[in-house]
Amino acid sequence: MAKSTEHGKDRSNGAIVAACLTFVVAMTGMAYAAVPLYDMFCRVTGYNGTTKRVEQASEIILDKTIRVTFDSNTGSDLPWDFKPVKREIEIKIGETVQVDFTAKNLSSKPTTGQAVFNVTPMAAAAYFNKVECFCFTETTLQPGEQMEMPVVFFVDPEIVNTVETKNIQTLTLSYTFYAREPSKPLVSLKTTADETDKRL
Repeated sequence: MAKSTEHGKDRSNGAIVAACLTFVVAMTGMAYAAVPLYDMFCRVTGYNGTTKRVEQASEIILDKTIRVTFDSNTGSDLPWDFKPVKREIEIKIGETVQVDFTAKNLSSKPTTGQAVFNVTPMAAAAYFNKVECFCFTETTLQPGEQMEMPVVFFVDPEIVNTVETKNIQTLTLSYTFYAREPSKPLVSLKTTADETDKRL
């Protein structure tokens, strides 16, 4: 009878350990998912100066121009020379344009970076639409390698119909590249739980 009780306790303890490990793995997965989910929210709403990503360009082009300036930065731990080809341009509101940035790895080993961005004034971010962009994707450069990075965008004509934005004459698109470790595939939660059960 005692052996049966001890065996029952062992199974109960094993189930608790498995549940705890599964919970920890799930929370870790949620932590990793938080950044892309927040990014998705910002892209849809333009929150915090984040521009929106769209699939097609505007069909309306106004006979009114706006100046767009470009700012580039790199984190102190990323040995890159990152800059826009042109510091500013003047475009028609609604016109789709492409601008280019260049990045060069100044170190003697491969390095990986990832860019974050925003638009100022922040009130105008929701009207700054990117059709193509290198942002939020990891980029690896070999020693001495230089890469051209295009950004295709337009300013939504609705910008002139909002009280807060109709008098804005200049927008600034700012990028900062930070060093990143190359991504590794995430372990599936089911696989981790199955392996835990086998060990128990």
